[in-house]
Amino acid sequence: MKSLLTTFAALLLAAASHAADRHLLYMASPDGAQPGGSGDGVLIFDIDDGHKFVRRIDVPVFKEGIRGFCPNAKTHRAFYTTTNHTLGCLDLETDKIVWDKKYPSGCDRAAVTPDGRKLYVPTGWWVAEGGSEWFVVDAETGEVTKHIPVRGHSHNTVMGLDGQFVYCGSETTLTVIRTSDDSVVKEIAPIGESGVFPLTVNSAGTLAFVCLGKHVGFDVADLATGKITRVLAGDGKLERRTHGAGLTPDEKELWISDQGGNRLYIFDTTQMPPKEAGHVDLTIGGHGWITFSLDGRYAWCHTPDVIDTKTRQIVATLKDEHGNAVCGSKFFEAVFREGKVTAVSDQFGVGRGAK
Repeated sequence: MKSLLTTFAALLLAAASHAADRHLLYMASPDGAQPGGSGDGVLIFDIDDGHKFVRRIDVPVFKEGIRGFCPNAKTHRAFYTTTNHTLGCLDLETDKIVWDKKYPSGCDRAAVTPDGRKLYVPTGWWVAEGGSEWFVVDAETGEVTKHIPVRGHSHNTVMGLDGQFVYCGSETTLTVIRTSDDSVVKEIAPIGESGVFPLTVNSAGTLAFVCLGKHVGFDVADLATGKITRVLAGDGKLERRTHGAGLTPDEKELWISDQGGNRLYIFDTTQMPPKEAGHVDLTIGGHGWITFSLDGRYAWCHTPDVIDTKTRQIVATLKDEHGNAVCGSKFFEAVFREGKVTAVSDQFGVGRGAK
């Protein structure tokens, strides 16, 4: 009897602790790649309360247009990059800017290591061959510690779930960098058909999914062998670029964004190559993006639409305090307990482990 009471008490304690968690969606505005924002700063929505608007954090420098927005739970900070070469650090627990700096060559969509110590920052798709690189930044101070030249135009940066490797997408090239010594361990090219496009990786770091530039679809890269398998949506003849790819946290599905078709395509990744399993029609167009809540319940994209991943239905619309629909492609989930950050998601839909 005593054992049962102890177990029951533990369950009640766990339930109370879970109930105390607050799940918030942080969206940076204005987006540097598309219209649809609201003011200059961060809009915060309550995921557990129908994605209702909670409040905003005014950040005047955001008027430069946000290129990327990556959080870290350990240091409770989020790092932003702008079109006008600003990289900065926002404390999620105080709403204060810790530091921001200008970088001569520019800074595009960056990623932070899980320990919160290092940032990997691309110079941007606008920097031509010969000047394109990823530079490593001390996340505490903003100081550059290393330069890693790459071919093509550097753009998207995906941190592996365990932080051992960072996956860097430049023009038709995927570069894998070891974070312990900042060495390039693999380069896969050509990939992604053309240009510089979004990608994501599974939790094991064995597969990368890279968007195509001329068709709706993606390349699956075996990160051990470098072998590439191409997968096309629909009849295989949708000649529009794909801009956005995300794995559901359980890694059972890959969602991709059909930029010109105002649609998200869904693929079953329990089989290889992945097989198309459905789609979601979006209410408006936009730049293209896709990522998920930590529990996998919701999908967020480049529109104001909030999508239930199980039913594949739009269940809410993101609106600011004035009731205006808002959207962007730089956002993440932050989980708070008693005012402290306990977990964050990623601006890319990185796999979190098959269950």
